[in-house]
Amino acid sequence: MVRGVAGWGCFWLWCSTCVLAHGLRIHEYLYFQVLSPGDIRYIFTVTPAKDFGGVFHTRYEQIQLVPADPPEACGPLNNGFFIQDQIALVERGGCSFLSKTRVVQEHGGRAVIISDNAADNDSFYVEMIQDSSRRTADIPALFLLGRDGYMIRRSLEQHGLPWAIISIPVNVTSIPTFELLQPPWTFW
Repeated sequence: MVRGVAGWGCFWLWCSTCVLAHGLRIHEYLYFQVLSPGDIRYIFTVTPAKDFGGVFHTRYEQIQLVPADPPEACGPLNNGFFIQDQIALVERGGCSFLSKTRVVQEHGGRAVIISDNAADNDSFYVEMIQDSSRRTADIPALFLLGRDGYMIRRSLEQHGLPWAIISIPVNVTSIPTFELLQPPWTFW
């Protein structure tokens, strides 16, 4: 089930941005929370693509995060039917970030979260930029640390689940610090 809350105009509440004098953003973060399965019920940090993709105009209280099959999503997806109206979890590699985003968009996905293909990456965010194809994408494209993506996929495999249920974006400014459920393997 997908539930959204439309009309929230304060997008900045759901991300953390450092703005320079000329309006250039240097560190922009967005947050999502895994609601199920319970063993990874944490708030995860993602970064939006730098120069392509859309933004969230709706907050999804419960939406499926569906791992793409094949994981790199460089062509047609075997599970594209399950990605329609949901969010796809994709792995880095094989083609451009924009190509992956367009594949998910063509399958009806509402957004794509692209995790690094280095499962030990728990601190380095990659800047996702436009490729040289002059194509565009309308859905949000977000980058997730490799360790976080690995742990989400591993939990789903261990539980035999086809997807996780998440809430995105999450307003972390409204959550008391002691209640922020951060992944224990990631330094915030």
